[in-house]
Amino acid sequence: MYQWIWSILLLLLAVAVFYAVTMNIRFRSYGIPQPLELPFIGFFGLGFMTRTHMSVVFRKAYDMSVKAKYMGAHIFTTPIILIHDLDLIKSVLVKNFENFAYHKTFVDESADPLFAKNLVFANGERWRNIRTMLSPSFTSSKMRSMFVLMSRCAQDFVDQFIELYQSKPEINMKDALTRYANDVIATCAFGLEVNSLREPNNQFYLTGRRATNFASLSLLLKFMLMRLCPSLASALKIRIVSKKDTDFLVNVIQSTIKDRDAKGISRPDMLQLMMDARGKTSECLDMNILEMTAQAFVFFLGGFETTSTNMCLLAHELAVNPEIQKKVQDEIDQVMERCKGELTYEVVNNMEYLDAVISETLRMHPALTALSRICNKEFELPPALPGSKPYLVKPGMEIMVPGSTIQRNPEYYENPDRFNPDRFLGKKAANSDVTTLSFGLGPRMCIGNRFAILETKILFVYLLSRCSIEPSEKSSVPLVYDPTVFGASAKGGFWLRIKVRK
Repeated sequence: MYQWIWSILLLLLAVAVFYAVTMNIRFRSYGIPQPLELPFIGFFGLGFMTRTHMSVVFRKAYDMSVKAKYMGAHIFTTPIILIHDLDLIKSVLVKNFENFAYHKTFVDESADPLFAKNLVFANGERWRNIRTMLSPSFTSSKMRSMFVLMSRCAQDFVDQFIELYQSKPEINMKDALTRYANDVIATCAFGLEVNSLREPNNQFYLTGRRATNFASLSLLLKFMLMRLCPSLASALKIRIVSKKDTDFLVNVIQSTIKDRDAKGISRPDMLQLMMDARGKTSECLDMNILEMTAQAFVFFLGGFETTSTNMCLLAHELAVNPEIQKKVQDEIDQVMERCKGELTYEVVNNMEYLDAVISETLRMHPALTALSRICNKEFELPPALPGSKPYLVKPGMEIMVPGSTIQRNPEYYENPDRFNPDRFLGKKAANSDVTTLSFGLGPRMCIGNRFAILETKILFVYLLSRCSIEPSEKSSVPLVYDPTVFGASAKGGFWLRIKVRK
């Protein structure tokens, strides 16, 4: 009996040792820098296990291979190539995009169609078709039309925000700004008008909150299972968006389309664009209600967590840098005086200093710690170091670009840990697209980047014209990232306060 147990244990030990050796020579045999890795966990998996923020893990990886164009490592059992060289980054993401055109897909379409069918997780021809349809939503003319919807949301939000919080010693900015992002999503993507500060428990907000709460333990465990054992997750029909929330959003889209068709209503939003495309495009571009809902859901993915967190980070930097906040307010005051309080798309777009402050916030605190692409056609990388071998990347392998490390590299930015918007002004602007990766790079960069920036600008123009933002006793100063969140989010939350301007 015991002999069998010992035999099994020895066999398992032998497998672990074999796997550890194989894992640790996978890249070294090509002369590619590779850290010492634990079997089945890997270098980056260890970051997850030790609750170390991924920006710190990527920085450690860079420091281990600072002279190399790239390094190799594992996220648990998945091998990845981490690229540091700017020319090689541009080659992979832009020049040779056709070889790295895929995003990692780990959601079963039959189990979770809302998550799996949207632009972010689509690949191949489906991705091209969806992007072709949605791209007109973000042209200057469409943005100008949606500006009116955003502006109305921002004004209503600021009115309610000041009324609720001007006498409070501290404000949960993440909660408040997520509600603003929700209202913008509702009006610009789903054609609804909601006020989530006035109606804190409205169904649209609660649905979005549940569907995008990626910091929750349950969603984190689901993502881990999908990444590590996709076949098991598929067999178990694991889904990110519940059937209840999927049905609610589908019903919203369906009833809105039915109402507009019956009454001949046309509205400058993304849903209208998809409605107008019905019957006018090739069969492969025609979408059913579920597919239209999936594309509108992209706004939830980008707006609830990413955009609202970016706005929180902007508010935080303004609060702890009052001299910079004063410069922004001076610019806003001048603009408001010139346009007599009637903001236009052109006026907001031309606010140079506010734009620089937003750019600097995105540089210091990118929403995505790293970009990821999946190889779909064989591609030979040059040697990682002089004298080493080229490396053939095969279809299915993951490539990552550590944006958080690049954007804080002193080689590209002087005093990179100092918040300095002046580096984005005029001729001093850091225009290299390869060193500003907050929205990605190449054909698969974020399609809604202009939308997110405009949404942020409008809100802060109205907000800072009427009040100043200050740190509170619970503010994270200096800012410490929450290790349970992949992107940049404050540990303990974003707590600030406001002071109404005279």
